[in-house]
Amino acid sequence: MIAMTARLHADQVDVDVTVAKRLVAEQFPRWAGLPVRPVSSGGTDNAVFRLGGRLALRMPIRASAVEGIRKEIRWLPLIAAHVTLDVPAVVAEGAPGCGYPFAWTVVRWLAGRDALSASPTSPAETAVGLGRFVAELQAIDSAAAPAPGSAGFVRGGPLAGRDREFRAALARCDGLVDVDRVAAVWEEALRAPDWAGRPVWLHADLLPGNLLVRDGRLAGVLDFGTLCAGDPAYDLTAAWHVLDADSRPAFLDLVGADGPTRARARGLVVSGGVIALPYYRHTNPAMIATARTGIQAVLADTN
Repeated sequence: MIAMTARLHADQVDVDVTVAKRLVAEQFPRWAGLPVRPVSSGGTDNAVFRLGGRLALRMPIRASAVEGIRKEIRWLPLIAAHVTLDVPAVVAEGAPGCGYPFAWTVVRWLAGRDALSASPTSPAETAVGLGRFVAELQAIDSAAAPAPGSAGFVRGGPLAGRDREFRAALARCDGLVDVDRVAAVWEEALRAPDWAGRPVWLHADLLPGNLLVRDGRLAGVLDFGTLCAGDPAYDLTAAWHVLDADSRPAFLDLVGADGPTRARARGLVVSGGVIALPYYRHTNPAMIATARTGIQAVLADTN
């Protein structure tokens, strides 16, 4: 979710207010008179625009993000029926047009701010609310859920699938992180047994920028483009990205995380951070801050 002020990807498609307005007027004339204005955030795959006071547009900026939009259309109604936090609701499906090449959606606007710009006031309360959300998500029947790694993202599957990309990125992180300590965390994660239980539903991107805060409290979860079923460790990463050392244990206990799953989750935090740091170093300060915070929390947790 980003207002287009910097190019994040070589293959991205730029979209601005003028194009967004034309698409709305052409495909949804009932909303043609509503104001359209960009929403700025630290996201990386979609441009987001407010449409009036109650709606928003989600518009992929590259082809690899389109399947994430389709996932939200298909699966958000099911997810919403089983979780207690707010999640987006798709109210209309847009098609390519006006020179814009991708499918897009109109969603209900959820009031609040993301946890990057407005941290919840109580880490302990956040740990309980987030833990309840993850447990609720995991309890949903996942028999028909998208497979691990779907939509071009290596999410949900064994950590070995991220190893090559991690090591290539780590070679570019000299001076950005403690390379030796980060590598040790990753090696420990690789040694942990792969998840052998049933695949569970995963948001798979529980970063602060995807958490909605309202009146100081965790109120919702945003951006389900990486939704899939697989290893629960992928959603345990929130323990280090979102929570502090005092509140972290309550979250991990609430979701029933065993030792190997926690080790894999720590590995996923450092791998995600290491991959993000050289890629977004000069284009996305929010992602860099998120990556650094997660890595630092994991290293502090493994002293």
